[in-house]
Amino acid sequence: MLTRSYNTLLYGMATIAGLMLIWLMISVITSVLMRNLGMQPFAWLFTSAEYGLLYMTMLGAPWLVREKGHVHIELITAKLAERPRRALSRTVAAACVLVCVILTWKGIELVMTNLERGDYDTRAYYFPRWLLTIAFPLSFGLMAVEFSRFVFGDDLMHSGEAGIHE
Repeated sequence: MLTRSYNTLLYGMATIAGLMLIWLMISVITSVLMRNLGMQPFAWLFTSAEYGLLYMTMLGAPWLVREKGHVHIELITAKLAERPRRALSRTVAAACVLVCVILTWKGIELVMTNLERGDYDTRAYYFPRWLLTIAFPLSFGLMAVEFSRFVFGDDLMHSGEAGIHE
């Protein structure tokens, strides 16, 4: 039940990230068309595109870790024997976990600061800043979980094969 809920959250976030990408395309095309027609694009159009970039990046990142979609170079791991390659891959994944845990902690501090101060992002409209910054601890926390799977699970981040594999 817990695993199913977690997977639903992860894939739900990835779906929202995909929808944000579609929204970015629509908002940019609309803005360009409005400018070309001599109209002033709506202020909220630009602001929502900026928010979309943030949410798309942060919400899609944990799924991307799971799918090994982040860029990493395998020139070194391709030259290593099986045992050292496994050790190096797990060490890199552990470093990623550490960085994500630190960024999760800092993200929680940022959200708490935004809540305590009652901060708002004031551009096209007033938007509670914590609704923007909540994406940081959520995303980095889930990325820490996903990188942990490469540290403690059977699967490795690095395949040991240099080149493009799709």
